[in-house]
Amino acid sequence: MTAAHPFGAPPVDEAAPGRLDAAVTVRRKAFTLDVAVTVEPGEVLAVLGPNGAGKSTLLGALAGLLVPDEGLVRLGGRLLTGGGTFVPPERRRVGLMGQDPLLFPHLTAVENIAFGPRSQGVSRVRARATAHEWLERLTLAEYGNRRPAQLSGGQRQRVALARALAAEPELLLLDEPLGALDAQTVPEVRQVLRTYLRASGTTTILVTHDVLDAAMLADRVLVLADGAVTDSGSTAAILAAPRSEFSAALAGLNLLTGTADATADEGAVVTVSAVGASISGLTAERVGAGDAAAVVFPPSAVAVYPQAVAGSPRNSWPAVVTALEPGPSAIRVRLALGTGGSTVPVTGAVVDSVTGTAVDSVTGPGAGGEAGAAVSADLTPAAVAELDLSPGSRVFLAVKATEVRVYRR
Repeated sequence: MTAAHPFGAPPVDEAAPGRLDAAVTVRRKAFTLDVAVTVEPGEVLAVLGPNGAGKSTLLGALAGLLVPDEGLVRLGGRLLTGGGTFVPPERRRVGLMGQDPLLFPHLTAVENIAFGPRSQGVSRVRARATAHEWLERLTLAEYGNRRPAQLSGGQRQRVALARALAAEPELLLLDEPLGALDAQTVPEVRQVLRTYLRASGTTTILVTHDVLDAAMLADRVLVLADGAVTDSGSTAAILAAPRSEFSAALAGLNLLTGTADATADEGAVVTVSAVGASISGLTAERVGAGDAAAVVFPPSAVAVYPQAVAGSPRNSWPAVVTALEPGPSAIRVRLALGTGGSTVPVTGAVVDSVTGTAVDSVTGPGAGGEAGAAVSADLTPAAVAELDLSPGSRVFLAVKATEVRVYRR
């Protein structure tokens, strides 16, 4: 194995206890994971991304379940992988709870949970007492003497979570820990996990698809796609200002990408040329002409009209409805901006958002036309009915520039 470590492999005795420094490359036939990550002692890092992004592969490399093709894994003052060293999983002090609980079928719930402390030399009596404490916290006290086959899927998942936590690992890896729980149990177990992580100061990596898990449990977020990092930062920053399509979808925001047309200081209006539209918005940081830019705005800021918008909105585009999805307080309308296809005649005055000149037709997706960038709008049921919207409906969108934020990408 070759070692290519961006952290410079600091001396063992200079590393903080619980700090994780890792840079791993794992090659598969049609996939390569190439990720460097640092997690500070006691920090919770949420790893998000679509299926197949490499999240579970990353956890496997950190846990010692697979040997990376290149790289190092260092936990505190200990080198776990790299430079000719490979510490087996059972000696890493790394706890892993995967999507499959993998409980010992011949042991009761208490015995499964007590296994971790026992493997670290804790007495049988103390280990069983710890197991009962965790059963109580996770509302499983009455199931302590049951074996996995006698438990529901959600109960088995909670026992597996208790087993991981009871072992008090130096690094805790959680792969969708709440995924198998029913909707009524998730909030309670999430709160238990939040309380434990904050009280124990355990360095943790949490893989999840649930934005609420990230918001409640994580200090930072790292987004993976196709084996590479596409977005990272504090949880609040990622949810407020996503710079990748996945993190924008997770945060429930629209994100379009393009190129800034001019240089603008923070707080100024700048126009970004994107696929299917030119978009004006307020810069959240200084942006240079020609910079790759991300444009973010909430679905609630998108107004939908049956005809071209008269007046002076900076952002006004033709679009086609692609889907309608019911939500708790609004209907999410999915739309595609036009990049080609048939010409749509304008029935009212429309002003080009860049030149300011009036036009008498716009180009939108049509027969043989290509669908453009995707945008979502949140409308009331009454508005959807009044507009008579359905998949294929041609509409016009308007978004105030003050509702749009522009970031360097």
